[in-house]
Amino acid sequence: MTNVQPARTASSGLSFRLLGSLEVEQDGRAVEIGGQKQRAALAILALNAGHVVSTDRLVDLLWGEQPPRTAVTSLQNFISQLRKSLGANVVVTKAPGYLLDVSPEQVDLNRFERLVAEARSLEPEVRGEKLRQALELWRGPPLADFTFEPFAETEIARLEELRSAAVEDRIEADLESGRASELVGELEGLVKQNPLRERLRGQQMLALYRAGRQAEALRAYQEARRALVEELGIEPSPVLQQLHASILRQESALQPEAGTGGGEDRLGEVARALLAGRVVPVLGPGPPSSNGKDLAALLADEFECPQEHRGDLTRVSQYVAVTQGVGPLYDHLHELFADAEPGPVERFLAGLPALARARGVGQQLLVTTGYGRGLDRAFEEAGEEVDVVAYVAVGPDRGKFVHRRPDGSETLIAIPNAYGDLSLAERPVILKIHGEIDLKPDRGSESFVASEDDYIGYLAQTELANVVPVTLAAKLRRSHLLFIAYPVVEWSLRVFLHRVFGDQPISYRSWAVLPGAQPIQQEFWRQRGVDLYEVSLDDFVADLGRRVAEAAPV
Repeated sequence: MTNVQPARTASSGLSFRLLGSLEVEQDGRAVEIGGQKQRAALAILALNAGHVVSTDRLVDLLWGEQPPRTAVTSLQNFISQLRKSLGANVVVTKAPGYLLDVSPEQVDLNRFERLVAEARSLEPEVRGEKLRQALELWRGPPLADFTFEPFAETEIARLEELRSAAVEDRIEADLESGRASELVGELEGLVKQNPLRERLRGQQMLALYRAGRQAEALRAYQEARRALVEELGIEPSPVLQQLHASILRQESALQPEAGTGGGEDRLGEVARALLAGRVVPVLGPGPPSSNGKDLAALLADEFECPQEHRGDLTRVSQYVAVTQGVGPLYDHLHELFADAEPGPVERFLAGLPALARARGVGQQLLVTTGYGRGLDRAFEEAGEEVDVVAYVAVGPDRGKFVHRRPDGSETLIAIPNAYGDLSLAERPVILKIHGEIDLKPDRGSESFVASEDDYIGYLAQTELANVVPVTLAAKLRRSHLLFIAYPVVEWSLRVFLHRVFGDQPISYRSWAVLPGAQPIQQEFWRQRGVDLYEVSLDDFVADLGRRVAEAAPV
């Protein structure tokens, strides 16, 4: 007995998919449609959903220039069968033909075009996500089961061009968002599939250049030129030629745009990236809630520095180091910071893992080059168990990292590329770059922190992945970075950046928070393609927290 679905009186719950083979669903269940011509008739009506398609037009599209004498009768039979499958009021007779009476959103093609249109006015990060949503609607070549039908040829070409343009728009948004490195492989495949699309060629060149691969970017131009000359007998467009010249000159304009001030739009960009689980905060030596003048005054009082030095942290530190030695200076810094209560910055960071769980985006990785206990205590107060991966700067295990679990057990990470006992899916991870001291009974109290000399072995490493578990190294290179509490461009920050990125700009759009930045500091971050917020840390965190709550209340 044939299983015929009962007639329906409403179109709600129906969805029509054209971006692939034709599929129809009712409330999530597949609806079977009859033979090829009947399916083709439905596809034509779905392409024109909400609009009347005349009988003459349907006959022409289904049978071409020489339709059989029974074409109209056959069409009427198709419509009758469609009404049985979809519902009596879904396919409507309306002069001079028929109408698929559904909302545009019930057809995947219309949803795709709406999402693409909405994306155009958005900021790069959100634009890219919106375009990804649109492209996820595609299940394969459009109208895949009608490739040889007369009605489909022109429509397939149009839809394929729409998809190609959307892919290129999404790549453009990702380039603007600082994701050059992750695009290189994808663009290589796209260029092989579409060797004559100059926009793709230009995006490939730009992605390679921003990923620090200038020679390959120039070679990509030569390959593009050769393909165009051999296939079409033409030179690359002026736009592609200009891009080639700009890469040769290493023009700064080729890097993603980076500003030097605040701004609601850019703050929203940081918030959205946090919500997407794409940000790794990098916490400096701080103190996060203080500034250099405050610290200078504290040290000046403790060590009775000359009055004229009180507001200058560098001069106060030099005075103490020369007159009383580095040990007492380190000891006092440890007293100030190691036992400090967590401030707003640390508490905000400790709240990120809960946000990640609520959003289902995986756990948080945080990096610190500071040596205070404020961050650890903030996580304890938040009830968050964390894995700590810390660099051993002094002692017999110097030059390696140690993995410390919440239960207190430790494992020395001897072979980072083979270390599998660490997963961001389980718990947040704090990566401590500043250096763990392997204290022994015979070591003096001056050994609270690692000196610059202790980092020589670390700095000599050719790649961070040689000492850090590969899971964490990969996460660092695939993420936006948010630099917090770096009142000066200090050496542990330089070590970190050098080990991760070498001499190249950071691959993904990143940000640093630094109130009252001096020109040398502005230039330091600019050269690395980092967007600088010149606001107080507490204000930044308060504003960012509000933007996160507005963007995705949980």
